[in-house]
Amino acid sequence: MLAKDPLLAVPGRRYGDFVDLLSPMQKKHFDGAETERCREVEWEGRRLIVAHNPETAKEQTAKRDLAIKGLEDQAADWVGKLVEQEDGKRGRGRPLSDGGVRARFYHAVLEARLGRILCVDLKSELFTYTINRKARKLAELMDGKLLLVTNVPDLNPEQVVDRYKALADIERGFRVLKSEIEIGPVHHRLPDRIRAHASLCFIALIPHRIMRQKLKAAKTGLSSERALETLRRIQHHRVHLDNKLHSGVSTLTKEHADLLSALGAAKPTNDAQLSLL
Repeated sequence: MLAKDPLLAVPGRRYGDFVDLLSPMQKKHFDGAETERCREVEWEGRRLIVAHNPETAKEQTAKRDLAIKGLEDQAADWVGKLVEQEDGKRGRGRPLSDGGVRARFYHAVLEARLGRILCVDLKSELFTYTINRKARKLAELMDGKLLLVTNVPDLNPEQVVDRYKALADIERGFRVLKSEIEIGPVHHRLPDRIRAHASLCFIALIPHRIMRQKLKAAKTGLSSERALETLRRIQHHRVHLDNKLHSGVSTLTKEHADLLSALGAAKPTNDAQLSLL
């Protein structure tokens, strides 16, 4: 239940009552949309704000379709090997069984989070599964959508969505500070130290946010975390041989070069100053 006091918004994906409202809204307002659109309907005496991003919807649908096809291809390969075994043909590796294939496929489906769409028959002696087309259509209906419930009367739908995204952006920043930047909790008592700690957290977050914006503008499809993980593979080495110091930078791959170009950063070189460190 929502509080009686003004509440800006709460995520609507947790509710299952929106399907009947979304279907006509999809056909009337969102099908064929090229830019993000926001619409509002009443739900249980409150405002239901629906934001639809067509680009995000296409990406999510395509990603799911690719995952489903990969699982279907894997299932077809296993079924083919099972049929060959029944015909007396022997292949490489250990023989397959229906139970073993069923277990492996079931775990692959769960790992891909497609258990509602790809339904594995766990009671059948033979390996078999079905596709829940209703669940697949529902997932496609939710693609690219942000559902918000609010009782704030003086904001239009676009403002509600902007406020919620700003809040989500702040929460994402805290997660980055705790995980990627790894600024551990420090218990301060003096006001100056509290302000200094908060300033350091903010300063550390700025390059991370700038990196995310540049990666998004370059359409790399990479997160800041993934980009940093890739860049960590670039190393500067120093080796002493015959009383001489030899130094150099590890070989840059195309992935490194593309990433540095997207960030507008120069390629690392074997600076003579590094050998003095």
